[in-house]
Amino acid sequence: MEIALQIALLVVGFIFLIKGADWLVDGASSVASNFKVSKLLIGLTIVAFGTGAPELAVSFASLISGDTDILIGNVIGSNIINVLLLIGIAAVIRPIKVKRATVSKELPLLLLISTALIVLILDTNLAEAVTNTFSRADAIICLLFFGIFLYYLISLARKNKKDAKKVEKPKYKLGKSFLLVLIGLVGVVAGSQLVVNSASFIAGAMGISERIISLTIVAIGTSLPELVTTVNAAKKGESDLLVGNIVGSNIFNICIVLALPVVIAGGIAPNSFEVIDLFMFVFSSFLVCVLARRDHVISRRNGIMMLMTFLLYYGFIIYSAVI
Repeated sequence: MEIALQIALLVVGFIFLIKGADWLVDGASSVASNFKVSKLLIGLTIVAFGTGAPELAVSFASLISGDTDILIGNVIGSNIINVLLLIGIAAVIRPIKVKRATVSKELPLLLLISTALIVLILDTNLAEAVTNTFSRADAIICLLFFGIFLYYLISLARKNKKDAKKVEKPKYKLGKSFLLVLIGLVGVVAGSQLVVNSASFIAGAMGISERIISLTIVAIGTSLPELVTTVNAAKKGESDLLVGNIVGSNIFNICIVLALPVVIAGGIAPNSFEVIDLFMFVFSSFLVCVLARRDHVISRRNGIMMLMTFLLYYGFIIYSAVI
């Protein structure tokens, strides 16, 4: 009876996600047009931080309960999924046009922050420490990186004021646009929580390890807002909103979802994660940087390659957990 209820809640969660993401994309695009701001900037801020809310909620909950593997696994898994799965699916639906500024600034910044996180974690290899730790000082460094990102966003907003004539006419008035964004965010956050809680209950009943749960069930579940928002943006041809959402979400995941709880509560020891997890975390950001540089387009062929990489990695970690 309990399993049947959880399955029903899982279906309801998906309904909330799909409809909420549709409203979120429409509302965010209209907000950008009303303020004469680029959709890339809205994707990097409102949409990215809004869809990152489930990850932040899971991070605080896991830290309070002492499940630190879920905290860091959620961030590592979500960022890998956001790039390889989400951008891969979006590129297969429709080739993604990437702006020159995104290729030269935003994607390299994501790669830099991702690499910095792994360097901060790998204490045993770099400082001959007894165990790998992500300390409060490490978390503060990540928050400083987020400060750099915010400074870039402010500069981008100022630049967009000069390019106001290039922004299209808004689809809705400002009040309705904000209402759609609010309803959309509530839908994706509530839906993701239903999906994560239901899926985690079902997975826990099957005796799956915490590392696998965090990298798969929890990471995929908390990435559902980004997934549904990305698919809707791809169908609507909103490439700037799509790319901005992924880049902003991944930076938010590292600098806020992981770092903020650690700054508040203290360091964690992510020792259960293997080299391949950390490698794929950085490699996924590196791969999208390389692919986007080619004609500033991520093609369907690139999308298929990213999906194959995703399947190989997740196939490996699931296989290694079974044997």
